[in-house]
Amino acid sequence: MTSNGRSRPKSRPDDEPSPSGRNGRRGLPWYLSLPVTLAVILALFLAGAQAGLFPSLPNPFERRTVDRSQPVLLQSIQQMKRFTGAQGNFQVIVDLDHEAAFLPSQILGNRTLYVAAGSVDAYVDLGGLGADAVAVSEDRRSVTVKVPHARLAPPAVDVKRSYVYLQQRGFFDRIGDFFSGNPGNQHQVEQLAVQKIEQAAKETELTRQAEDSTREMLGGLLRSTGFTDVTVTVV
Repeated sequence: MTSNGRSRPKSRPDDEPSPSGRNGRRGLPWYLSLPVTLAVILALFLAGAQAGLFPSLPNPFERRTVDRSQPVLLQSIQQMKRFTGAQGNFQVIVDLDHEAAFLPSQILGNRTLYVAAGSVDAYVDLGGLGADAVAVSEDRRSVTVKVPHARLAPPAVDVKRSYVYLQQRGFFDRIGDFFSGNPGNQHQVEQLAVQKIEQAAKETELTRQAEDSTREMLGGLLRSTGFTDVTVTVV
């Protein structure tokens, strides 16, 4: 009781929670706490699925490869009338380095080591033989055939056995490759590898071996038809 006769309000104990929350602090509304709780549960579920804790459930982070390539279009058919008498297999390591004159390679520069494997065919074109290319004796026992010199086909690079061994790029080169769509300028090293394989094939005896194989092939074929004396000359 106070001096004026009024009763003093009863004080609330310190440990009694107030209507607005414990110690007078207001909690999160249900419409805010529910999304947070669901987000935490979802994060724990995804982490467990990625770690393989739920083997019966599919991994949401698992990737798959989808081939959306278009059907192969046949553009043309060419009748081949050439005999491939020899084939050479080559391997070359292309070391292509683009250096800056006054800047270190960490800032501006691009070096690529590319291991290229490919083959080159040597062939004799039999499709252009004229009527005077074959001479048969009157008794049809001897025959002479004139064939052109062998040629080298363009190199064919085997993509399964070719790969980039080392690639070093400066800071600005990395930025440029990000926007160019041709990282490391791989197309250039592939073209350089083709040129080197083609030059190496010219320095071999592939054409001579192809001509020898053509002589052997035509000799066996014509002898099987009854000719006893077969002469194949390269002109």
